[in-house]
Amino acid sequence: MADPALARRFETLVLPHMNSAFNVARWLTHNDHDAQDVVQEAYVRAFRFFAGFRGEDARAWLLSIVRNTFYTWYQQNRAQSADVTMFEDDVHSLEADLPERDDSPEAMLIRSQSQKRVRHALRQLRLEYREVIVLRELEELSYKEIAAIVGIPMGTVMSRLGRGRQQLAALLAPTDQEA
Repeated sequence: MADPALARRFETLVLPHMNSAFNVARWLTHNDHDAQDVVQEAYVRAFRFFAGFRGEDARAWLLSIVRNTFYTWYQQNRAQSADVTMFEDDVHSLEADLPERDDSPEAMLIRSQSQKRVRHALRQLRLEYREVIVLRELEELSYKEIAAIVGIPMGTVMSRLGRGRQQLAALLAPTDQEA
């Protein structure tokens, strides 16, 4: 891409979505290092093919490249990765930025434990459920955007979300020990 105007357009439209790209890659790979590799390769691919970008939603376009790059990476590294790397609490917080909340040590401990339970439950979901839940609930994409990113019909997005949410609810349901 020798055209400086095209490079500036790429910087304007695509670079601002690096946090979303990393977030999705992180949830898919379960590893900061691997997520960085996936995002870097995705940005190289996006930059290489940006001249052909004609869409209006650069974020959805980029996240579909991140997803496809992840699947390429996954196929190449499947035998090497056991999918057991733990999340780091300071990297991914599921906690909403609520204007007023209880910051007492007890409340902070409860929030931390809840976040760990949700992260653990998300990791247990099958990949096709986890990716649509992350795109919908954490990245706040529409069903239409998710369908475009994942390359499936909108009805399939809705059914995967429904099944994923059911499985997530079952995983998060209190056990006899907690009740």
